[in-house]
Amino acid sequence: MVHFRYLPNTDKDREEMLDVIGAKDIMDLYRDVPEEVQRKEPMNLPKPLSEYELLKEANRLASKNTTSNQVPFFLGAGVYDHHVPTVVKHVIMRQEFLTAYVPYQPEVSQGELQALFEWQTMVAELTGMDLANSGLYDGYTAIGEANNLAIGQVRKSDKVLISKAVNPQGIQTAKTYGFGKNYDVEEVELNGDITDLDDLKAKLDKNVAAVVVQYPNFFGSVEDLKAIKELLEDYKTLLVVSSNPLALAKLEAPGHLGADIVVGNIQPFGIPMQLGGPHSGYFAVTKKLMRKVPSRLVGESVDEEGKRGFSMALSTREQHIRREKATSNYSSNQALFALASAVALAAYGKQGVQELAQRNINNGHYLAKQLQDKGFELLNSRPFFNEFTIKLDKDVEEVNKALYDKGYVGGYDASDALEQEGAYLLVATEKRTKEEIDDFVQALAEVAK
Repeated sequence: MVHFRYLPNTDKDREEMLDVIGAKDIMDLYRDVPEEVQRKEPMNLPKPLSEYELLKEANRLASKNTTSNQVPFFLGAGVYDHHVPTVVKHVIMRQEFLTAYVPYQPEVSQGELQALFEWQTMVAELTGMDLANSGLYDGYTAIGEANNLAIGQVRKSDKVLISKAVNPQGIQTAKTYGFGKNYDVEEVELNGDITDLDDLKAKLDKNVAAVVVQYPNFFGSVEDLKAIKELLEDYKTLLVVSSNPLALAKLEAPGHLGADIVVGNIQPFGIPMQLGGPHSGYFAVTKKLMRKVPSRLVGESVDEEGKRGFSMALSTREQHIRREKATSNYSSNQALFALASAVALAAYGKQGVQELAQRNINNGHYLAKQLQDKGFELLNSRPFFNEFTIKLDKDVEEVNKALYDKGYVGGYDASDALEQEGAYLLVATEKRTKEEIDDFVQALAEVAK
């Protein structure tokens, strides 16, 4: 049998199809489109390409990109250059995983269901929460879903407070969700590089359904979740924490510090940067909120023979029978990338994940120390994980262009987010070697001083 990647229609094919539907020519199919908006002349497009020519052109365009395989990356701000174990690709490229969408039929989907169940379990353990769902689109839409849950859970509430130390994309997404659901999303001011607890306390009232903070926050600093939770004790307000999951291998789990909902991107485990996406979001909650969780949960049970089995559970979604009781209309998740992160976590193992996190801590702090020795000011007032902010006296864009010419992808301009000119956000993951860090520090000193 011959397999074709493309199945073009011949002129004869088109004539036969038009004859069957009673049309004279292709333009008959567009007769309902007003003539004044129809294009009369051909579009100015390049000539069609053969498959070989198309692949060649695509490779030419792709070669214009600079990837982390070519130069060292010191850019983070929510997407990170981590090692992806080779086994990840081999597992997710298996056709039973690669082509699966939703395992609606558990009798033929036990492999994927078990993988997602294991992923949920690992996420729950990392976050210190009772349970996690089987994934969302990304960490920022997970913030929006958490806020929606809180608005529905805390009766007569119409407001969410979100720290300015949350990733700006997370803040923007939360506001979009609030607009759609008709509730206010108000920002809590900064005290330096962390959430201003006095401003948070002043803005808290019975109308606030949730307080959203990031841990570590956008500038790299570790927020005091315990102190924030204490401010909420007199209210029904839920604490929503957006977390880098790799940092949780070393930091105290948010669930142990009073978090009601923990969300984030699982990208640090087994998922490439991919120009910012696609990634996969996680969503973990306390048992009290179990029946309000968006998207899907995979449950474990036994069959009539007593054998372990898995099925979809508590999936009150808009596609299902009880659609009027859906907790969310959120139907898209990233099950394949959730699987990828599960494979990476399993490959590292509990000790390996902790060692990976420690190496990130070591590299981040080594980079910060070397920069301080060169005279750069560290703007973090609290401990940080692998990401931190320094002060530049020159324009950040200008500095990054100069660094690129020297063979580095530099940091992120956090000036607007931190409300301080020259705020430069840097990260050093486990992939950065001592030599790369030392050379980068020297290059930054040369172009920024």
